[in-house]
Amino acid sequence: MHIDIITCLPDLLTSPFSHSIVKRAIEKKLVTICIHNLRDYGIGKHKQIDDKPYGGQAGMVLMIEPIVNCINSLQKNRTYDEVIYMSPDGEKYNQPLANTLSLKKKLLILCGHYKGIDERVRTHFITREISIGDYVISGGELAATVVVDSLVRLLPGVLNDSTSALTDSFQNNLIAPPVYTRPANFKNLKVPEVLLSGHAKHIEEWAMAKAIERTKKKRNYLLKN
Repeated sequence: MHIDIITCLPDLLTSPFSHSIVKRAIEKKLVTICIHNLRDYGIGKHKQIDDKPYGGQAGMVLMIEPIVNCINSLQKNRTYDEVIYMSPDGEKYNQPLANTLSLKKKLLILCGHYKGIDERVRTHFITREISIGDYVISGGELAATVVVDSLVRLLPGVLNDSTSALTDSFQNNLIAPPVYTRPANFKNLKVPEVLLSGHAKHIEEWAMAKAIERTKKKRNYLLKN
């Protein structure tokens, strides 16, 4: 998989991709992540990338010209399966969408900033808009790291246990059941006996029952699916 990310604050993305699962995926050459500084495509001597919005509204807006110039430059090298804009009013991100994106080969992600981007970019150049929740953060960079991390861990060969991602919460519209590890008895706080029984069918039945119970309590709407 190849992921290009356009941002006006590239340093925000350096650390999240330099550790843990994403770092391992990069080292295994299972994913390539390239960060592109929008200011490199800025206008004029001062590399301007933002301007005041028409209509007298407050704040600043990322200009169409540097964004389109950057997108066009990147599209000379590859054809993208999706050109994604991280936006608070985009499609709500969830596990099924992460599963879908993990099957793509080439993604381009645009991080918004300030009051957002010129609407003409969204209308004519973006193929998918994604939101990680109904709230506003300072820019799309942190949202982009959430998306990238969630889909990279689904790529074959990234996790040491190939079945681990398949048993995560939301993969089957259920919250994952409780998990325990040693010691089996800590100050009289005991692990459920069924998990110590070695009886695979009983353990599977217990896990499913607990997953449904937990989902009903915390994400009841998932059970409708």
